[in-house]
Amino acid sequence: MANEFFWGGSIAAHQCEGAYDVGGKGLGIMDLVTKGSKDTPREITKTLEIDKVYPSHQGIDFYHHYKEDIALFKEMGYTALRISIDWSRIFPNGDDLKPNQAGLAFYHEVIDTLIAYDIEPIVTLYHFELPVALVEKYGAWLNREVVELYVRYCEAVVKEYHEKVRYWVTFNEMNHLDPQSEQSDIFTYMIAGLKYSELANQPRDLAIIGYHMTLAGVKAARKIREIKSGLQVGCVFGLNPIYPLNCDPQNALRAFLDNERDYYQIDAMCHGRFPRYMLREYEEMGIDLPIAATDADDFRYGTLDFIGINYYFSSVAAPQGESDSEQAMFGGMQNPFLEQSKWGWAIDPVGIRYVMNYVYRKYQLPVMITENGLGAVDEVVSGEIHDDYRIDYLAKHIEQVQLAMTEDHVECLGYLTWGPIDLVSASTGEMSKRYGFIYVDLDNDGNGTLQRLRKDSFTWFQEQIQIATSKDLVGAK
Repeated sequence: MANEFFWGGSIAAHQCEGAYDVGGKGLGIMDLVTKGSKDTPREITKTLEIDKVYPSHQGIDFYHHYKEDIALFKEMGYTALRISIDWSRIFPNGDDLKPNQAGLAFYHEVIDTLIAYDIEPIVTLYHFELPVALVEKYGAWLNREVVELYVRYCEAVVKEYHEKVRYWVTFNEMNHLDPQSEQSDIFTYMIAGLKYSELANQPRDLAIIGYHMTLAGVKAARKIREIKSGLQVGCVFGLNPIYPLNCDPQNALRAFLDNERDYYQIDAMCHGRFPRYMLREYEEMGIDLPIAATDADDFRYGTLDFIGINYYFSSVAAPQGESDSEQAMFGGMQNPFLEQSKWGWAIDPVGIRYVMNYVYRKYQLPVMITENGLGAVDEVVSGEIHDDYRIDYLAKHIEQVQLAMTEDHVECLGYLTWGPIDLVSASTGEMSKRYGFIYVDLDNDGNGTLQRLRKDSFTWFQEQIQIATSKDLVGAK
């Protein structure tokens, strides 16, 4: 049982802040991504086009509403909030000689507001917020120079806030570089700043990008510990278990191998070396990774203190001959035993317990649920939002988190939902795909008053935190 358990939520700068050209901020890669929908992919433009809608430009205007929003989080009973710092707000071009003071000041204000409300700030250093200038000048994560620029950015940020922030996250979901779906372009771009379809040699380039990002993560972890001992360094991964559809041994093997595709970067960050099985695979493919002699020490000394888990759904491995079955995101096919959300994501509460056990037993490190939630269309009726479907989803998942901790003895640091407040969907660019306990009056075209309204789930989650804290069901801060 963890002595300290955080209840809260997670947000990302590019999905909530807005103010894309305020306070000296440079263009980030998500500032060039248009709105989309479940059926219409988001478009990635080379430059800003006047007739396009770019949701990140306004977000939900957290930049100007953060005090109001954090007060609502405190009202709910939050003890932690995971935020991301936008690299392009700190170093507008990514390689500037000095950080942007206005950007540093903004995050000081956000962090100070959290601390004033006794809400633990958990800071993600990279959540799809690469400066566009680094793509144009260096070729993004294909260039090892970007690794060094990232570490330099991390050093500047951690030195600025290390007396206020204990928990640091180096990356968000780098393991989804290749989502194995029709959305490959947007996911590879979000994570690395490059379209999958435009990579010159996709297997080679994904391998190099993956290696560079993994190396950047361990180098940053090492640097953070040099700045101040005792800081906790984690990395967040999107982990969606893939089950065998049946007991055919070949299908079970395929499910295992499909699952493991998501774990080579975690292996590298936890075991202190880049995995030999991946080096052999790349060698057989004729891929020569740009490994430097100093990398071994970075992997050895840059291991993680905790592992963040973003969990939304599971899938199953398609048996031989069924490759045309309904495809799930990030590989596999849809599970015929499970219902799906409107956006085609399987609803599987047991999956969160499964993945918590898998990760904890594999690495023997504390885990933290850093994202979990249901995207749905919410209707406002006479100023109220009755979202029983969200309450049902979260209640079943929280129950499984509790079972993982109390019956399976998984060490878990906290449960953070995605997201505490409605914000722009990263994959589709919609506002109508809502996750929050707090409704934001904004439509997919950026029209609305930005008024915040409490949903029924707001009061429900507030009560769950009160009950859990009073009974110490899963610990309390």
